Amino acid sequence: MSAVQSQALERHDWSLEEIESLLELPLVDLLWRAQQVHRMAHPAGYHVQLASLLSVKTGGCEEDCAYCPQSMHHSSDVTGQPELQLQVDGVLERARVARQAGAHRFCMGWAWREIREGAAFEAMLQMVSGVRELGMEACVTAGMLSDSQARRLAEAGLTSYNHNLDTSPEHYDQIISTRTYQERLDTLQRARDAGISLCCGGIIGMGESRRDRASLLQVLAGLTPHPESVPINGLVAVEGTPLEGQEPWQPLELVRMVAVARILMPKARVRLSAGRERLSQEAQILCLLVGADSIFYGDSLLTTSNPAVQADQALLAAAGVASSLEAPAVG
Repeated sequence: MSAVQSQALERHDWSLEEIESLLELPLVDLLWRAQQVHRMAHPAGYHVQLASLLSVKTGGCEEDCAYCPQSMHHSSDVTGQPELQLQVDGVLERARVARQAGAHRFCMGWAWREIREGAAFEAMLQMVSGVRELGMEACVTAGMLSDSQARRLAEAGLTSYNHNLDTSPEHYDQIISTRTYQERLDTLQRARDAGISLCCGGIIGMGESRRDRASLLQVLAGLTPHPESVPINGLVAVEGTPLEGQEPWQPLELVRMVAVARILMPKARVRLSAGRERLSQEAQILCLLVGADSIFYGDSLLTTSNPAVQADQALLAAAGVASSLEAPAVG
């Protein structure tokens, strides 16, 4: 793709009406348009990055996110699990196992409102350095962070910081009350200012409207530059959370979100994340077709299940796409 074509594809001024119109296109037209954009932005073909995710510190989070079983505000809080944040060797051994299974990126999660100074943060820095020494990308999700913490993570070699927006600004107060939308945007900016790439996406199926979904995508596509990684999640309704009784989302709605994310952010890695177990192999292949180019790989996603490694290998084989062993410059 030429530089002119690349610039023409990348926009940051999508209107809410334009995005909503994309989400409402006849499905076959949307699939066709998304695949065209994906092939223009990625002329080398389809390559899917495999990422593994480990919950380093589980449960007891001070936030009240309505979807999350790790919140201390909900009866689902899973605090009883052992905390590993000081066990650097154990975390790095899990990273080695993930690498041997084919993962290219190792993501580590801490159920915190914000990164805490002290021994736990020093251990986090050692984990990041250790993962990079294994030849893998390193991603961290641990809540809000300060400028100095972002700089130190960058110095340790952190590839990407994950901090999802979750939903639209308009629907946000129905999901979270303990952190503002602006605080989320500020966290992203601190990571960006430190030279760390962004992993930022959202969740469907939390009672939002299609316009809310368009609004979330508008915020993401309005970031300059676009996030290098955009996880698209479907709600996993966990017993004991406020959203446990939420009506299940439809698989083709997730396909639509992946397709529109690809159109709006042509070069981002669009990641199939939570909720993938609800998708048939055929629905997952549709997501790959329209531009999903990363999946979380392994048996769990923080505290929810994930398709088994063997099932994912069969998925990629059936789709005829390769897993990319080449780490991108950013992402």
